[in-house]
Amino acid sequence: MTDPVLPGIRAIEQEMIVLRRQIHAHPELGFEEFATSDLVTECLTAWGYEVHRGLGGTGVVATLRHGTGGKRLGLRADMDALPIVEATGLPYASRHHGKMHACGHDGHTATLLAAARYLADTRCFNGTLNLIFQPAEEGLAGAKKMLEDGLFQRFPCDAVFAMHNMPGFPTGRFGFLPGAFMASSDTVVIRIFGNGGHGAMPHKAVDPVVVCAALTMALQSVVARNVPPLEMAIVTVGAILAGQAPNVIPDSAEMRLSVRSLHPEVRDLLQQRITTLAQAQAESFGARAEVDYRRGYPVLVNSPEETALARDVAHDWLGEAGLIEHMVPLTGSEDFAFLLQQCPGCYLIIGNGDGEGGCMVHNPGYDFNDACLPLGASYWVKLAERFLS
Repeated sequence: MTDPVLPGIRAIEQEMIVLRRQIHAHPELGFEEFATSDLVTECLTAWGYEVHRGLGGTGVVATLRHGTGGKRLGLRADMDALPIVEATGLPYASRHHGKMHACGHDGHTATLLAAARYLADTRCFNGTLNLIFQPAEEGLAGAKKMLEDGLFQRFPCDAVFAMHNMPGFPTGRFGFLPGAFMASSDTVVIRIFGNGGHGAMPHKAVDPVVVCAALTMALQSVVARNVPPLEMAIVTVGAILAGQAPNVIPDSAEMRLSVRSLHPEVRDLLQQRITTLAQAQAESFGARAEVDYRRGYPVLVNSPEETALARDVAHDWLGEAGLIEHMVPLTGSEDFAFLLQQCPGCYLIIGNGDGEGGCMVHNPGYDFNDACLPLGASYWVKLAERFLS
């Protein structure tokens, strides 16, 4: 069987895996990617890129122009780690307790760097290549910060693409889906104000814990009875914080919710119903509710034309065997959605492996599958050469 990996990528594979593991061993949280951005900058400068720093704080944008073509392509990789204690036991496990590359951003960064090195050596493209190394994807909206700092004004792109590894799919297979692909993600903090008292005399108090319990169950009716049955929506009560002692009814309690959807209209409906239900439910118990509804990442929407191109590149290279069949939307969220609101493009996934013993991202036992690195880098090269042909 012919090796699908480009020979030039295969030649530097081990070197780039070493680099990936170096990043893995030294994880940095969002907006703290100082050493990572230093490493990225050092590599790209040595390879002949025009490197710009400071967008989004620790972001790096590298530009390479070749030929007379006017088209401009953006490729993005995220760099930040998560506040997780690593439990892999690997020789290159995190050296920084409580910080871990548990989502594969070390792999994404190394994969794009491998492609960058190959493209700088071969220059088989005609146009402008913008490589975007983004900070703070994990909940801190680093993509939005880069946009606010003028990303597309300073580095215009005709299309922008990003790739994320995904456990549960065969190693190195690529998944594409036009339209809504990743869910919006909002955080809701509901504070219930009652009237504290002695646990032995509950009739002389207004118990906010009882309100929280009732509201937790009532919130499930939003998805079951307000959202259209064929639409996706998730309302998760992730935390209820109240009181300290078993015989004390507290004055107040706090609920923390994660809310997700795949369509803006459903997102608006969820906000309206959750807010109304929380206030009405609290009032029915003689309590009061304050709802702090924090909109996070929007729905990630892949543009049809760019997604078709991205899929064609993989199909022409690997055939049907290289594609993930029956790709469906994912309920996770991604701040690449902010980039896609301003520039057409596609967010795609590469399978990280579906065998026994693997685990999902954001898990203390997760590790990026190094077998994906040469395949992902080869894909970036082929996409760049196709788009900038």
